[in-house]
Amino acid sequence: MLRPSLQDGSIRIINSDRAVLSSPERRKDVPCSVFPSKPKLGFDLQFTAGYMATVPLRALAGSGNSLRILFRVKPLDGKGERHYFWDRYSVPALTPDAVGEATIPGRFKLGAGRYQVDWLMRDQSERVCSAQWEIECSVPGLIEGRGGTRQPFTVGPNEVELFLEEPPVRRAKADGLLHVKLLVNFTPTDASKVKLRPYDLQNIVSIVRAISREPRIGSFSFVGFSMQEERVILEQQNVRRVDFPALGEAVASIEGGIIDFAQLQDEESDHRFLTELFTRHLGPQEPAPDAVVIIGPKLMLEKKVSHRVLAENPQIRAPVFYLIYNTDPYVYPWRDAISSALKFYRGLEYTISLPKDFGRAMKDMMARIVGKTEPSVNTFVETGVSTQ
Repeated sequence: MLRPSLQDGSIRIINSDRAVLSSPERRKDVPCSVFPSKPKLGFDLQFTAGYMATVPLRALAGSGNSLRILFRVKPLDGKGERHYFWDRYSVPALTPDAVGEATIPGRFKLGAGRYQVDWLMRDQSERVCSAQWEIECSVPGLIEGRGGTRQPFTVGPNEVELFLEEPPVRRAKADGLLHVKLLVNFTPTDASKVKLRPYDLQNIVSIVRAISREPRIGSFSFVGFSMQEERVILEQQNVRRVDFPALGEAVASIEGGIIDFAQLQDEESDHRFLTELFTRHLGPQEPAPDAVVIIGPKLMLEKKVSHRVLAENPQIRAPVFYLIYNTDPYVYPWRDAISSALKFYRGLEYTISLPKDFGRAMKDMMARIVGKTEPSVNTFVETGVSTQ
C-alpha cells in the first residue's frame, strides 16, 4: 500500500496514472482481462477482496518487459479515505508465438461498506490496460464488534507474512480488562502428516490473532505445544500481546517426522504429556485467568486422559473453552483426546469449520466470560457447527 508523504501527507502519483484512474474509459493498449473477487471472510474475522488479471504471453513478446500495477480503492457515499496499492513484475524474453497467459493476483483487506476500485497496468513501453468495478461488503451481526474486525469504510494491505508482529490494539477501559490463557495445539489430526498444512497453520494463527485483538482482553498467557514431539514450543506468561515473531520461530523449530527414542520405549508418553499439560495449565495459577481457550485440530490418541489422575490435582475456577479447528468434521466425527478430558473441567467446545463458526464462538465465549456464566455439565456439546 502506498504511504502518504511525511512532508505534506499526500500520495505521490504521476499525472498520467492519475488520469487513467480517474477516467471511466477502459484502456486495452495491452490486452488483459480483470476478474474481481467477492469479499471473503477469513478466520481472522476480516474480509479480503481482490482480483485476478490475465495477460496473453504473446502480448508481452520481446527481449524482456516489466509490468507495473497501480490501483485505487475508494469508499463510496463520501465516507472514508482513498487508498492506493502497487506492484511490479519482471517479464522474461518471450517469442511472438508464445502460448498461454500470465496470471497476476491482487488482494486487500476492507471493512463494511461500498467501494470503487480503479485499476491499471502499464508496461515499460507505456502501454496501458485499465479496469473499474464496484464491490460491497457487509459484516454479519455475529462478528460485528469482534476483535480484529475492520472499521467500516477502511481499507488495508493483505499481509502475506504469517507471523508479523501484531500492532497495538485499542482496548476497553483498563479496569475491566480480562486475562485469558491460550493453549494452542500445532499437531495435525492425521498422524501420518509430519506438520500442519500451510493453509491450516494460517487459519489457526489467524484465529489466535483475532482473539488477541479483542478489545476487552488486556493480557494473555500463551502456551503452544506439539504432541508429535510432546513438547511445549512456546510459553509466555501475563503479556500484553502475543509475540507472533517468537511464535513463528517456535513453529519453525518443530521437526516433523522425528521422534525421541525414549518416546518409542514409553507407550504412554503422549497421554502422560497431555495429562501433565492439563494439570499444570488447568489448575490454580497466578495471575488467575478469566478464561482458558484451547485452540487447534482434533487430537487423536489411542489412550484417553484419566479423569482419576486429573481429579488428584486442584482445578481452575475459570471457564474453559475448546475451539476445535476441523474443516471437514465428517472425516473425524468422534470426540478427540482433548474434548474427552475437558468433560472433567466442564468445558464448552465449538467446532470451527468456517470463519462464521469462529465468529459465533467468539460472540458466545465473550458473553459467557464477561457475564461470568460458567457452562454446566449439560452444556458440554459441540456448538457452532456449520458446513453449509
